[in-house]
Amino acid sequence: MMKQSEISPTNKIYKFISWNVNGVRAVDKKEALKWVDEANIDILGLQEIKAEANQIPDSIFDKNYSHAQVSSSHKKGQSGVALFSDITPTYSDDSMHIDILDEGRINEFHFESNGKNITFFNIYFPNGQRDEQRLQYKLDFYDRFLEYCEKLKKEGKSIIVCGDVNTAHKPIDLKRPKPNEETSGFLPIER
Repeated sequence: MMKQSEISPTNKIYKFISWNVNGVRAVDKKEALKWVDEANIDILGLQEIKAEANQIPDSIFDKNYSHAQVSSSHKKGQSGVALFSDITPTYSDDSMHIDILDEGRINEFHFESNGKNITFFNIYFPNGQRDEQRLQYKLDFYDRFLEYCEKLKKEGKSIIVCGDVNTAHKPIDLKRPKPNEETSGFLPIER
């Protein structure tokens, strides 16, 4: 699902888009990102790209962003996130201290605007449905991420998080909430 938001640190309004594309090459074949060329987006975060940087088609959109950051999974064809921006970062990383299994799940992007230090995260959170061990990894990922965000807040950073959380918050967020009550992605411990 695509979401659009705007932030206004003071005078400058930034537009950012977050979209789980479920395969960037498949999206390119349908020309589903051509609208980016005219949308005037400052930060575009894509999740579940299922590709390495050199596999992202040049034809995905014509806009030439000044900064691109791709984090791919060590398992080919799985996960992966990509961030495109016209904002010059003061720091960018793939947060391997959180994504300890190297699954290509995080773009961390720091920038300054009107005296504010902002940290922007483009994240594809783990799915915990495979088994109890994977659910525990997902919960530990949440903990590592929250701990890091708390550290950044203490350093005076404003934090923006977007992406695919792989957890529904309320019953209204699911097509069939009753059958999913005991399923990872809607467990009380995840919510």
